[in-house]
Amino acid sequence: MSEETVQAGGAPAKAFTHREIMIILSGLMTGLLLAALDQTIVSTALKTIVIDLHGLKEYTWVVTAYLLTSTASTPLYGKISDLYGRRIVFQFAIVTFLLGSLLAGLSQNMVELIATRALQGLGAGGLMSLTFVIIGDIIPPRDRGRYQGYFGAVWGLSSVAGPLLGGFFSDHHTILGVTGWRWIFYINLPFGILALVITSAVLHIPKVKREHSIDYLGALLLVVGVTSLLLAIAVYGPEDGWTDKRTIIYLVVGLILAVVFVIWEEKAKEPILPMRLFKNHTFTLTSALGAVIGAGLFGAVIMLPLYLQIVKGNSATSAGLKLIPLMMGIVTMSIFSGKQITKHGKYKRFPVIGTGIITIGLLMMTTLVRTTPYWRLSIFAIIVGAGLGLSMQTIVIALQNSVDFRDMGVATSANTFFRSLGSVFGSAIFGAVLNNRLTHYMASGFTNLAQKDPTVMAGVNITPAGLTNMIANPKSVPLIVHNTAMDAYVNAFHIVFFTAAPITAIGFLIALGLRELPLRTSHDYAEAREEAAGEAIG
Repeated sequence: MSEETVQAGGAPAKAFTHREIMIILSGLMTGLLLAALDQTIVSTALKTIVIDLHGLKEYTWVVTAYLLTSTASTPLYGKISDLYGRRIVFQFAIVTFLLGSLLAGLSQNMVELIATRALQGLGAGGLMSLTFVIIGDIIPPRDRGRYQGYFGAVWGLSSVAGPLLGGFFSDHHTILGVTGWRWIFYINLPFGILALVITSAVLHIPKVKREHSIDYLGALLLVVGVTSLLLAIAVYGPEDGWTDKRTIIYLVVGLILAVVFVIWEEKAKEPILPMRLFKNHTFTLTSALGAVIGAGLFGAVIMLPLYLQIVKGNSATSAGLKLIPLMMGIVTMSIFSGKQITKHGKYKRFPVIGTGIITIGLLMMTTLVRTTPYWRLSIFAIIVGAGLGLSMQTIVIALQNSVDFRDMGVATSANTFFRSLGSVFGSAIFGAVLNNRLTHYMASGFTNLAQKDPTVMAGVNITPAGLTNMIANPKSVPLIVHNTAMDAYVNAFHIVFFTAAPITAIGFLIALGLRELPLRTSHDYAEAREEAAGEAIG
């Protein structure tokens, strides 16, 4: 059955049963899990990939190419699905992601891998955004909390399984006769095909027929502008310095194109991102909150594995397993807040409490030291995860409850877009802070050590290559030298968490400004859908 076209005055769309929703969710969550996993799964395998493909100079682009295309394409999917229907666009995203995965696994050099990762990201942008758009179509906001925990579980599982699977595959030279790291991409194929089959069979959402024209110039301005900004902030700034000429050029070009995009969208007949949405109080605040939460999520997910691997000496696989408390916090609080929202119809309290808890958890992490026991780190991780679980899906419910049905796709995709931007910017900022402070603490620590005992530093290589060897082989240097290096890492992590806490505290203040609107019920949703159909045809 193809998507039905809603006609003015036609019968209201049939509500989906709980069983039908769960079947649809299984396909959506499979696609979302694949996209979320591929944000983190490659990182732990990069060392092995670089050695195998001889691409040390280009290694950062393996991750960056995916982030660029997935982030830049996200808002486009929402608008296109508003025009052409959810299912066909979602399935296009799945096929694109699968093609990218297959080709990435077959890559013979770094250029091929980077190009195919970009193709993967193009599909992932649709998987991440359209999942929540489709949920907004089939489940009224008042009932959404009942299913909220499932998506919290996806984000939590991806934050743990990504580093875990990446470490597992890269630790094996071959699996079933295929190079181990290539399974990072091949593992996507059966699950992606399953998502394609499920959505083909059960995803029948009434399509609203609209007269439309595509804003090609707006799409071009958005993609090029976002890509330029991301290159400046996520690539060239951290690599070459924030005052480097190339960094400044990309940053200025990105900002100019962003201004031009806003001006053009005010005039466009069918804008990619309607500026009128920013007049919606809830849309504006949830967009800002999404960026803050994205930064907080990646700050924890990236920094905790680094701490466990570098300071505590855990393997990539072990570090992934030790993120389970973070997942537990996300899943548990997603389920709890979802049930409470469905029961009482109130949602504002959860992002307020959630962002406050994230801030407290990040401040607690500033107490980590070289000898901190794992049980204490687990408590901190649970607290941060709990805050994320209370916040992430709740703001999507608030957003979708506040916008017109005709804007469901573009508004939801925009929220995902801002969260992705927050993730990328947060990762770049925290990485830059870590590197800057690490250099400072290493220099001061080794200088003080040399002054106390000049002989202990004799023959110790403190170049980047030497420090890498020191981390990999702690016994290659005197214990006091290794401990000094680890203390420098710990102090640098402290500054990162001190930097992240004010950002999430701003999220707390933003959440306080949210307005508590009555959540729409099934009856309200049916009326909104019919009204949108009437407006489109009339």
